[in-house]
Parts: sequence; structure tokens; C-alpha cells
Amino acid sequence: MRITEQNKKINQLIDEASNIFVVSHKDLDLDAIGSCLAIYNYAHNKDKKIYLIIDDRKIEKAVDKVIKELANTINFIHSSRVSSLKDQDSLLIIMDTNKDYLLQNSKLINLFAKKIVIDHHGQSEGSIQEGLIIIDTEASSTCEMMTDFLKTNNFIIDSYLATVLLAGIVLDTNNYVLKTDSNTFYYSYYLTTCGANPNKVQYLLKQDLNKYIKRQKMITGVKVINKIAVTKGLQGEIYRREELAKAADTLLLFNNIEASFVVAKIDQKTIGISARSLDSINVGKILESFGGGGDCNEAACKIENTTANKVEKDLINVIKLL
Repeated sequence: MRITEQNKKINQLIDEASNIFVVSHKDLDLDAIGSCLAIYNYAHNKDKKIYLIIDDRKIEKAVDKVIKELANTINFIHSSRVSSLKDQDSLLIIMDTNKDYLLQNSKLINLFAKKIVIDHHGQSEGSIQEGLIIIDTEASSTCEMMTDFLKTNNFIIDSYLATVLLAGIVLDTNNYVLKTDSNTFYYSYYLTTCGANPNKVQYLLKQDLNKYIKRQKMITGVKVINKIAVTKGLQGEIYRREELAKAADTLLLFNNIEASFVVAKIDQKTIGISARSLDSINVGKILESFGGGGDCNEAACKIENTTANKVEKDLINVIKLL
């Protein structure tokens, strides 16, 4: 569903809201923060009182740069303040995820009668069912969706917002390698006409060298079964979810790899899987059997009280049956 198909309804809900709270998934990335800033600025321009909820204790470096640069202009709050600020006419807008358990605070979903979900990831078990649900799995990113929305509403995108939106698109497409179509290129071009700075985009996308090395080491243990690459994290290491996603993206760049799965510990009790595909293999369907989900091109799940070795073994057994 194109976001512009629900343009009237989105505007109606924003106009009717007494105040607005914007939230995204845990472990914020540039697509999440960029799309949050887009809807924040749009609602703020309508003279709405609006808050952007961030609970992450450890913040990815690029997102941290954006938050610090906007500290004096954006109303960032912790979710613990929501109850004292909201009322029955408040609106919760959820960006770049449709799973309540992935939210900065999963309890937020039960505090609001009025909700909007805007996301480009496929729905599966655990997806939010209440409210205005806008899912566009054809879009490269939620930043692409929001660029479409802002343009449709003749909203003037300033150069800083344009830059962060473009960075979100570049991140989620892995530099226009994955999930990219003519719309992706068009809205990227449009953002440059709004003043998006490609040099600033590259600045935001700079990687931590130690994390990059650790991620490359993860790839060295890859196994390939039926053109599907499977690898797991290093023993004893704990990874952020986006590190798994980046490793899965990287594996798709090699010859004869049609899909990739990366298994690693994401906290002391939880193993995460991140998966990517080039269309021919539905990774979302595969991860449904592990309690996760997604769509044909990207999927994820988390499994508690197990080991990366066991999850990798079980995953390989499923893949061998394809």
C-alpha cells in the first residue's frame, strides 16, 4: 500500500490529535530516525505538540550524531514520561516497524486508543493489528515512504531533513544494491533537489572500524547450501541487531548467493537471526518456523534460552529441505 493512498486519513488523525508521540524500534538506525523526524517535522508544522520517544541506552553512532545535532530543536523524551503527557485524544505514530515487541517500549501500544503504523517491513505473527496500518513492502525504506508523503503534501523539506532521509534510503538499500526500483532513485533525486548533502550522508554512514572488523570475522565462517549463505557470530560476542543485518547484506554481494542468514547472540539470553534475499527465496517464510517473520527480501527473529550453534544447525536443516 502506497502511503499516499492513506494521505487523507493520516492528516485527519494528526489534525484531530491533542498531542502526538512518535516512536520506532529498539536499536534505532538512520531509516528509523529519518522517518521519525519526517513525521515529527510535518506534525510540528501543523502546530501540534509532538514528542519523539527514545529509550535506547546504547545508540548507534550515526543516530547519535543526528540526535546531538538536533538536541535543541526536537522534543526527545523517555517513554517513562508518556503517561503524564498523554490524554484520551493523543496519537501514537509508530515508524519503521510493525511489531509491538520491537518498540522502544512495548507497553506503549496499550496506552493509546489512536495509532498509526508506517513501515516497509512485511507483517507476520506479532504485528500490530489496531489503528491505521500502512505497510508498503515495495518501498526500499520508511524514509522513501515519508519522502513520498511529504512531497504529496507539498511540505518544504529543509536540507538537514533531506540529508537524513537520503541517508536512511542509502542505508536500507545498502548503497542502492538491494530492494531498489525507479521510485527509490526518483525520491533520492528529489531529496537532492531539497538540498540533501551527499557528503553529509557519507559522514553519517561512516562505520566503526572495530565493529567492521568483527563483522567481517563473522563472515569467514560462512556455509553455503543451495545458494543460501549461513553464518554465525563469534563465540562469546554480543551483537546489535543492525550488525547482523549488515552482515547479511554483505553476503548477498557475492556470486551464487541468493539469500543469507546471520545467527548471533544479541543479548545474554537471546539469539537473533537476520536474513536477506534477492527475491528468489522467501526468507520471511523460512523464519516463520523459528517464530520470526518478514517478507521475501528481509526477515528477522529472536530465540531465547538457546545457543547460536543450535540455531545455526536447526536453520541449516530447514534450508536443506527446500
